[in-house]
Parts: sequence; C-alpha cells; structure tokens
Amino acid sequence: MTIRDIARLSGCGVATVSRVLNNHPDVSPDTRRRVMAVVEEQGFQPNTNAKHLKQQAGATVAIIVKGIMNMLFSDLVERCQQLLRDAGRDTTVYYLDEDANEVAYALQLCREHKPLGILFLGGDLEYFQAEFAHIAIPCVLLTNSAKELDFANLSSVTTDDTAAAAQTIEFLAAKGHKNIGVLGGNWSCTQISYRRFQGCQQAFRQLGLPFDAKRSEPCRYSMADAYDTTKLLLGRCPDLTAIFCLSDVMAIGAIRSIHDLGLRVPEDFSVVGYDGISLSQFCVPRLTTVRQDTEQLAEQGVDLLLRSLERHSAPVHRVVPFQLIPGESVGAPRGA
Repeated sequence: MTIRDIARLSGCGVATVSRVLNNHPDVSPDTRRRVMAVVEEQGFQPNTNAKHLKQQAGATVAIIVKGIMNMLFSDLVERCQQLLRDAGRDTTVYYLDEDANEVAYALQLCREHKPLGILFLGGDLEYFQAEFAHIAIPCVLLTNSAKELDFANLSSVTTDDTAAAAQTIEFLAAKGHKNIGVLGGNWSCTQISYRRFQGCQQAFRQLGLPFDAKRSEPCRYSMADAYDTTKLLLGRCPDLTAIFCLSDVMAIGAIRSIHDLGLRVPEDFSVVGYDGISLSQFCVPRLTTVRQDTEQLAEQGVDLLLRSLERHSAPVHRVVPFQLIPGESVGAPRGA
C-alpha cells in the first residue's frame, strides 16, 4: 500500500494525500476525513525511514524557469515546490532568460547534477524538437503543449491559449471596439505566444474586424519593453482604441505608457492582459485579464512528474481551463 493507492481509493490527488499525512493546514475538513478514512481502513503506515533515506540521498527535481520577468512563473514555482516538498522531493530552481535554450541547459544539468526529473516552466518547442531526445529522465512542460512531439518521457500541461485569445478579442468587440492592437511575445510557431496570436487572428476574421501586421508588435515579457513598444504601436496606428497584451506584465507597462502619452485607461483607451497574476488585481485601474489556473497547472504538472518517477507512466498531455476576468481597464471606445 502506497500514497498513490490511498489517492486512488480516496479520489484525491497524490499531493493532497501527502499534505493530509504531513498534517498540513491547507486541506479542507471533508477531504482530510475522506483520506484518513481510507488510511484507517487499509491500515496504512507511512514509511518514514524510506522518506528520510530518500531526502538524505540528495537527489532533486530540477525546475527550469524560462523568463525571469514572467510573474506567472513566480506563482507556479512556489506551488510546485510546495507540492514536491509535501511528496518528499527536494527541488532546485534554475532561472533562464526568455531567449535562452532551456533544453541545452537541461542537458547540462543532467550531466553535471543528475536530477531525478525536470519541470520546465515555459519552453520553445523548437529546442525540444532539436535536442530533447538526448534527455532520458522524466520531464513535464508547463504552459506549452508537447503533445505533437511524442517523446516517451515528456508530459505537458497547458492552457488553451488559442481559445482564450479569441474570447478576449470577442469580449473587446462586444464592448464596441473595432480597431484593436496586439502587443507582445515571440511569434515563432513553436512559442507559447504564437498560439495566442493565432487565436486573435481567428477572432478578427470571424468578426470581420480589420487586422494586419502594422496593428501588432512583438516584445519581451517585461514592463519596460511593453512600455516602449506601446508608444511605437500607438504612434504607428493612432486609430487603435484597445490593446490586447499577451501577458499581464506587458499590460501594466502598456498602461503606464498610455498614461504618459496623455491618455486615460479606460476612458480613452482599453487594455486587456493575460495570465491573471495577483498584481493585475491591485494595479490602477484593476486589469481585465485572462486568468490561467496556476493551481491546476502546478498540481497536475507535479502529479504527472511523480507518476513518471514512481511508476514510469506513459506521457500525458492535459489542458486546464481559463477564465476571462473583467476588470476596470476596459470601457467603450472613445467617442462612442
């Protein structure tokens, strides 16, 4: 009888069962009772000696974070570390620039530090296609889908970015906006932001709204880059009345840029972000954003990695739900 058996019989996740057994407070009373009922019924006794030996061995799970300015990953890292710690796994976090080759870095880690497994937070599929075959340990990619790559040791959990972006454009159109710009990301077909850009293009076509290359501008996932790029985009397309930014960090930079141009949000200009980071609900105005479910991304990602580590499970590719959260940064077009 293992923790995974308890999880199966109780209908809970492995991480949840671990939190119950380790007496963590962040478990509902009903869930705790359900888990403990199975524990008592099965006469389960946690193997504390084995857990201690595992921790003493020093083998860790590596978490590779791509993009030091991406605040979404801050929430994910913290949650993943907690879940892995509850499962008796030590972690080491490595931060890379958003343009770095995360797979080449992972190969180096495998040679030098020999991690048990790797969680990739963000990733460029081009790098995976070229070099991941040389990695033999279990891995999970979060926030991008590795389904088409078909590697036996690579699972993934992501949001339906295409659908989320399309819904955002539809939301702005319903508010009366016809001239909408798109800001941010790298539009290579292997990048996360490409799927969001595709969703925008699909929505523009279906709604019959004008859109061409001049109404969009890529930029890095940073407030400073978004600040400068917003000025560039508005200078080129003064008829725009709204911008969809492909991250909340970019949206916050864009709002400051719009303010410094003498315009108000949302009275003169509307802005929507993407990610649903906590900061988006505390900036002024409160940001309208697409919320990615970081709790599910982390829990499902860690669960898939543990399954692969402990049971050599086949790869799984999952999509978690998103939510468009209306805030204060969207209004009717100026002059409407």
